[in-house]
Amino acid sequence: MHKKVLYFFLLFVLSVSTAKSQDTTSVDTIIQHIPEEPVDSTLRIVNLIPYITLHVDSVLSYKLAINRDETKYYWYLKNSPIGLKINKDNGMLTFKAEKSFFLSGKLKYDEEYSVKLGVQNLANPKERVDTSFTLVFYNTDVVLPKLKPSVGSTLTAEEGETISFSIQCESGNFTIEDILFTSNISISNYKSVKHCGDEFSWTIPFDFVKETDTAKTKILNLSFVGSTPKFQIRDTANVRITVKDALNYPMAKQEYEVVVSNLRKHLMTLKYTFLQIDKKIRKTRGARTSFDLTSATSALTGTILSTSGGASAETAGKILPSAGVALVPVKEATAPNKVVEQNQASLIRSSIKRLEYMLYDYTLLGDRDPQILTKTAKLKEELKQSQMQLIDVPVDVTTEGMTEEELNKYFNNPKVNKKYRVSNKGR
Repeated sequence: MHKKVLYFFLLFVLSVSTAKSQDTTSVDTIIQHIPEEPVDSTLRIVNLIPYITLHVDSVLSYKLAINRDETKYYWYLKNSPIGLKINKDNGMLTFKAEKSFFLSGKLKYDEEYSVKLGVQNLANPKERVDTSFTLVFYNTDVVLPKLKPSVGSTLTAEEGETISFSIQCESGNFTIEDILFTSNISISNYKSVKHCGDEFSWTIPFDFVKETDTAKTKILNLSFVGSTPKFQIRDTANVRITVKDALNYPMAKQEYEVVVSNLRKHLMTLKYTFLQIDKKIRKTRGARTSFDLTSATSALTGTILSTSGGASAETAGKILPSAGVALVPVKEATAPNKVVEQNQASLIRSSIKRLEYMLYDYTLLGDRDPQILTKTAKLKEELKQSQMQLIDVPVDVTTEGMTEEELNKYFNNPKVNKKYRVSNKGR
């Protein structure tokens, strides 16, 4: 009995020992066949978020990590918005979205900022990662965008002036993308505004204000309507321009130059006419002087002969004075005194002097002489008065090729001036 129990006990111990030995071998075999985990050979940012949204006044503090020892790597940012920073040593990304950035226009709501991010091995520049992520700011407060003209809401201008100002935009939660322009009066030749920052420019034509307009003024209302197509939000800016009637100076100056040109032509014609009349007067005066000299010579010769001896000499002395007396009617018939021509020459000369003085006195001063209309009207009046005064004088409309310089040289000749100088006697 005891032998059987001992036999079974030994058999059980042997079976348990054999089973344990088999199990150990099986586990060791399994462990030997488990594959080892592969080593990561590529530098990677293991926790990068590709799309980040931030609320206004929020703070971003995010630690970026790589699959390497961070002490050997350098972090950097490119094209980052204002305020976004990264610690170059540990990859800590920080940002505080203050409202002042948005109010000043440095940052905008609902706009995607693409930020370039990189990390590089300090010992091996070729081991680097360049990637990017998108940053968007939003605000739960509704701030509407506004249009801001660079001038006041009311302007005053005159015809011929150029109105110029820009339309600025004050950004809110939304960005104004399109600007439409309207006016209460149709205008042309203006530079339109389509986007924020564009300049409106318009030169007021001289015929803008009509004769029928009250107080010689006209009111022009300009409206600029900005809109955000995505959310259909609009804002309107109005500019009121009071346009006053003004002188069309370019046209007035052109008229003045035409009047001056006509007056100068008239002066040349008068000077040539004066030259012709003066030559006739000088020719007549020379002929009369010859007759007077001949008559005086005859009288003197007769007197001398009558006092000398001899009958024939006395007879000749009596005849010669009579011959001298006979030459007087011949002189008057052949070369009558040019009293009318003398008066005409004096009248023409005084008219020339007056016109030259008026032309000098009414010369334009500066680029925009405010008295241009008065001076033009005065020159017109003087020209007309001179033409009416000399209406009975036969004026030669041609100058026969004589230049203005030649006519002025003859007219201002000292001998001619002396002959027509006004005497001071009787003054």
